[in-house]
Amino acid sequence: MSRASRRDYWQRIDPRYRKASRAEKHRILDEFCANGSYHRKHAIRLLNRSLAPVPAVRRRRVRGQTYGPMMISVLKAVWEAADYPWSVRLKALLPDCMPWIRRCFRLSAETERQLLAISPRSIDYRLRGEKRKRRRRLYGRTKPGTLLKHHIPLKTDHWDVQAPGYTEIDLVSHSGDSASGEFCYSLNVTDIHTGWTETQAVLGKSQEAVRAALETIRQALPFALRGIDSDNGSEFINDHLYRYCQAGAIQFTRGRPYKKDDNAHIEQKNWTHVRRLLGYVCYDSPESREAINDLYRNELRRFQNLFLPPVKLARKERIGSRLRRRYEAAQTPLQRLAASRQADAARVTELQRLRERLDPFDLSATMEAKLEGIFALSREAPAAAPRTPPVARPSTAAASGAQASSVAPAAAAPPPHARISSSSSRKKEKPNAVEMTRRGKRGKLKGPKRVSHAFLRAWKSGQSQSAGFPHSHSAGGDG
Repeated sequence: MSRASRRDYWQRIDPRYRKASRAEKHRILDEFCANGSYHRKHAIRLLNRSLAPVPAVRRRRVRGQTYGPMMISVLKAVWEAADYPWSVRLKALLPDCMPWIRRCFRLSAETERQLLAISPRSIDYRLRGEKRKRRRRLYGRTKPGTLLKHHIPLKTDHWDVQAPGYTEIDLVSHSGDSASGEFCYSLNVTDIHTGWTETQAVLGKSQEAVRAALETIRQALPFALRGIDSDNGSEFINDHLYRYCQAGAIQFTRGRPYKKDDNAHIEQKNWTHVRRLLGYVCYDSPESREAINDLYRNELRRFQNLFLPPVKLARKERIGSRLRRRYEAAQTPLQRLAASRQADAARVTELQRLRERLDPFDLSATMEAKLEGIFALSREAPAAAPRTPPVARPSTAAASGAQASSVAPAAAAPPPHARISSSSSRKKEKPNAVEMTRRGKRGKLKGPKRVSHAFLRAWKSGQSQSAGFPHSHSAGGDG
């Protein structure tokens, strides 16, 4: 008898046992022990205690569908077009960009209501699968400078940045896998108060080129440049930049060696404004520098500074052993600049009118098209196949003669130097596969693809047109 059957039998016996006389209880107890295989003392204890009620099975409440698939697809499209911002930033971006979203996707009233009602936590939950595909790598090619270090003070505390103009600067290399030769760098400048970011590409990292690029960025900033804070690289710690800052009354400080947290703002912008767009391939030509600068000066600066709202850390709270960070409301750099009293009102009005004329989705599409052209100028771009001239079709007699002559060399043995017969030459070859990481657009990573050495040589010579190569801005990529 199973446990459930014993319990059912106990429920039937229990009312009779409680109402029976002493002699009847004796017979019921004998029957209960025989049928349930109970010990007599255990059966007495069971029948003398109250029967516990059977616990009811709680049925799990199934929540209804709050957000439809149409809203999720629109949310993913906006997230991709906005360069994959954090959920809090995306939540702040949706109401500001709703006129363009409504025009682009022809939203229904219900879909628009869901887009405006979704919370940052729900955005993280809905996009969790896509976010697992994102990874990042950071490395640099700069060396520390030793000159003038005692003239440039260390900045170990935070600036009292209640006004725009105090910036952090850094240099990002585009050297690919090798640091040999001359290649492009991106000079990145970000304002601590507003988050306004400007970038300029230079070929090489000579001291004069970096100084000239900083002057170009200073002219493009919508506020006066009051201070810069750099790392200890020789491209910054030099006499050219030091005298330039002294002549322009610009405060020049540097961080501690090997302490990247001293320049946390610019380290974040190095990833969001440079690496996610240009990836880790090599750009080493003047043409690629001009193409990158064309992107930096037009679409990228407008898209990042006028439409994408970053968040700022307001304070930190210690709760027991945990440290909780509190952030301010997400605002675009233009909104923070307009709220500042030190901003130029005429310049801010001009930027606001420019924002009304622009379409963020058009800017994103133009950026993708330009990124494809920039990648075509990189060292890792696939080489174009040479065009073969058309050959006239010979006559039947000539064709038969040509066929016979073409068969004869094929039957001949290859030259001795082309053969690989010795065991030593076989040992010199590397049969292992080459690991190549395929990157999708704007820093999205796909799974590793194993490519043999023969396939790699065919790809480099342009014979294999179907061979893909890692890049960070392919329009057909993932993530």
